[in-house]
Amino acid sequence: MKKLLNTLYVTSEGAWLNKDGRNVVVRIDGAERGRFPAHLLGQITCFGQVGLSPQLMHFCAEEGISITFLSPHGRYLARIEGPQGGNVLLRRAQHEATRDEAAALPVARAMVAAKLANQRGVIARTLRDHGKGLVDDAQDALERTATQLGRSARQALACPDMDSLRGLEGDGANAYWAVFSHLIRNPDFVFSGRNRRPPRDPINALLSLVYMLLAADCRAGAESHGLDPQMGFLHRDRPGRASLALDLMEEFRAPIADRLVLSLINRRQLSPRDFRHEETGGVFLTDDARATVLTAWQERKRTTLRHDFIGETVPLGLFAQLQAQLLARHLRGDLDAYPAHVWR
Repeated sequence: MKKLLNTLYVTSEGAWLNKDGRNVVVRIDGAERGRFPAHLLGQITCFGQVGLSPQLMHFCAEEGISITFLSPHGRYLARIEGPQGGNVLLRRAQHEATRDEAAALPVARAMVAAKLANQRGVIARTLRDHGKGLVDDAQDALERTATQLGRSARQALACPDMDSLRGLEGDGANAYWAVFSHLIRNPDFVFSGRNRRPPRDPINALLSLVYMLLAADCRAGAESHGLDPQMGFLHRDRPGRASLALDLMEEFRAPIADRLVLSLINRRQLSPRDFRHEETGGVFLTDDARATVLTAWQERKRTTLRHDFIGETVPLGLFAQLQAQLLARHLRGDLDAYPAHVWR
């Protein structure tokens, strides 16, 4: 079983990272602020103006530690990594499968069905744990949406073509976001719908940040198993888009990312003061709040759960790696179908 490695998040403007032996050293204003053994790291993610020495970048490429650069608000900028794993035959099989709808459709069906079922699971969990505290209208809306998502998940497995599948996925997403506000039990926060680029309220700011972190993990999972992160099954090709990473994200959005956001808000780990509103209308987390989210994200990834297909209990942070591995096995012909993961 692959070991769950840590991600080093560097959020301080002007930080400088260098190599000292087999350690990554973080300096701010010339003073050492942290020292991290390289063998425990799988990724380094830098927000804003963060510098790295050439020696460290060379070392990370050799050791398989990827380096991702993001804007201060979390927009993806660039990624540094060493030689790609896998082989050309696997990538050729992936490219051929994604060009052939007959081959791509079963994989996309599994991903969409799992996404819809997992969205239903988040709603069902709220009904189970807090149903008695909900007003009647909210409970009825959640129950109707859970029923709709369950039905849509079953329909997804029999969709005749990709356009119908994408339409079903879109309808499910609209229904899910329409009742998402009922999952929020902190009256200090209001959610009126999903928006982005830029996010225009605190809940969407949180969702965008956590989805970015999830996308980075899914991309790393795809690349570590020799897959092309740009070539997806469900998401259409677009220059600069990591379509396969977005595909793999779908089954993880609700149970990992959305539940983390709800936990941070409902447990009052964040307050409205943790967000700043810009003149452009965008809403972003403060530096301290972002650090809180990153810590919670790392803790969430260490939570263990049984993976039904492999029959083992593993950290959530390895699920993206496992699903990418299972997809690679399907493309090689070792598995008859891609087994998307549905949370129980």
